[in-house]
Formats: sequence, structure tokens, C-alpha cells
Amino acid sequence: MDDTIAYKCPCCGAALVWGSKEQELVCEYCDNTFTEAQLKEILEEENKKVQEVNAAWNEEEQEQEEIQLNGMKVHICQSCGGEIIGDENSVATECVYCGSPTILTENISGVNRPKYIIPFKMDKKTAKERLKEFYKGKRLLPKEFSNKKHIDSIKGVYVPFWLFDCDADADITYKANRTHFWSDSNYDYTKTDHYMLKRKGKLSFEKIPVDASSKMDDAYMDSIEPFNYKQLVEFSEKYLSGYYADKYDVSLDASAPRANERVKRSTEDRFRDTVHGYESVFAESSRINVKNGKAEYTMLPVWLLSKKYKDKIYTFAMNGQTGKIVGALPVSKGKMAGTFFGLTAGIFIILHLIFSVLM
Repeated sequence: MDDTIAYKCPCCGAALVWGSKEQELVCEYCDNTFTEAQLKEILEEENKKVQEVNAAWNEEEQEQEEIQLNGMKVHICQSCGGEIIGDENSVATECVYCGSPTILTENISGVNRPKYIIPFKMDKKTAKERLKEFYKGKRLLPKEFSNKKHIDSIKGVYVPFWLFDCDADADITYKANRTHFWSDSNYDYTKTDHYMLKRKGKLSFEKIPVDASSKMDDAYMDSIEPFNYKQLVEFSEKYLSGYYADKYDVSLDASAPRANERVKRSTEDRFRDTVHGYESVFAESSRINVKNGKAEYTMLPVWLLSKKYKDKIYTFAMNGQTGKIVGALPVSKGKMAGTFFGLTAGIFIILHLIFSVLM
């Protein structure tokens, strides 16, 4: 039997979840809150009981429980005894039989243990409200989609990230032009001056986020930034209770190129902002050396919401700390056609008036 954690309410026995508002473990049934210290003794007693039961199992039963099929592993729910099936990257999930939050501690030990985490600040209700606000002003959104109150899926997920620190030495050469115009009684004159500009310097970067899960859309994860890293806290299993989480499956080495590319783009943009007073500026050469790189394994909060519309699933991602939401929306063909014909009619009327004046 593998090691799992399931926080239970000492008062009613229901599962405890991490409260984004209370910033403590909360029982959703009796509304009691508990500190980690208060639960520590209870958890130790429960683990002792589990160990006693585990010792009584025979070898055949243990082998059956720990069987792995196609990368999936069977775990035992501490609340109801049901089987919890997760893949090799699962960290936090719930029992499909009783709904109890379960943390698979074997996947967050050693090198797989995050150093930091940002706890959820936005709850499920807020995520639903933000999605409704996201619809506002979208004139081409089908009414049946926006009027559909039911959300097919909503999950709070701690996404694994690498937070990179590094330095960048840059040497960039620009070609720039400045044009002057003047006239005399006979001619109009144009003079274009050409310049070669050099910029050289060093920038330091801290906490460049690169998501470390192959399941997550990189564009979505980039778009819900920024996170407030002042709210980073030391990782603890208690924050995972009631949410889903996977450990990283994109290694530090595999993530480094994305971080380096972000550093290079940011460096080029920052240096370009120092060039003023020219009509046109082009980078002729750019040499950027990224060095002194290091990264910390971190988990960041994300709400994932999905709605089905005409046999297609539309997925949205919301920053669980700030509430920033992104996602692709369906487009009403009827509204699009109406908008197109409306614009066409407007242009036709304007052209008709112009021609009438000219005639």
C-alpha cells in the first residue's frame, strides 16, 4: 500500500479542503476550520491505524493493490476503501466513489517535491463569476452558449512550474534612419541620415515561469500571467487538499530553452526601448548570452473550466491567484453575417453620399 494523505474533519468525519478565503483547512459540512498543527496528531493516529492494517495484509493482496497497468497505479482511499486510479504523475486527486480529496505523497517526495507553492486565492464560485464576466462585450458569442448556466467541468489544479533566475549579457547593433524635409521656391527636398547605434549591457531576471506539464496548453499558461510571487510560501501538502495536481513531466533541461527564449525577447525589447528619435530602427545584429541560470520547482494555482457547445469542448484557464481568465469562444455565424452585411451597407451608404456630392 502506498502512502496517501486525506485530511478529515475531527468533528464530523467529512473531508477537509484548503479554503482560499480562510487560508486554512476547512470542513464544507460543519464549517469548522483547523490548523495544520491541530490535525497533525490526528493524522499520525490515522497513519498508525493504516500501518496496522497494512501489516495484516498478506503479500498477494499487497501485490494486487500496487499493480501498474499502462502507466496507471491503483491506490486505496482512506475514507471508503475504494480504489483510486492515477497515472505516474498524479499528486492530488479525489476518490470517484466518495469524493474524498487524496494526496499521493510518493509523487511529491525527494526531487519531485516542490520548493514553493502559491495557494489558491480564488474559489470555485469566483471562477464561475469570472467566466460570465469574460462573456460580456463579446458581440459575436452565440446566445445559447452564454445563456447556458451549466459548466460541464470545473477543476482547481496546481500546475507544476519551473521558476528560472538568470543573467543576460547583450550586445545589439541597430541601423536607424532620420529624415528631414524642406522646400524653397523651386524644389522640395528630402534628406535621409543613416546611423549605426550600439547598445551593450547586462540584465538580471528573476522567477521566469515555464509550465512543466505536457498536459497544459503553453499559450494558456503564458496568457494567465503574471503571478504575484510575493505570495510564494514553502510547499506543504495541506494546500493540495480539495484540488488536483500532477508532478512535472517536462524536465528542467527540457524547459530551459523556453525560458532562454523569453529572456532573449525581453532583453531585445528592453534595449529597443532605449532607442529614440528615429523614423525607423532595425536590429542588424544581436548577441545575447544567458548565464548563471537556476530554477526552483513550484506549483501555481489554475482553475480549468470547460463548456460543450455543438459537439465541441471550449476550455478556459483562470489564474487562481489573480482571477485573470483566457480561452477561445465560439462565434455565431448568424451574428457574424449580420455584422458583415451591416458594415457593407454602411460603406455603401458612405460611398453613395461621396459620389452624390462629387456629381
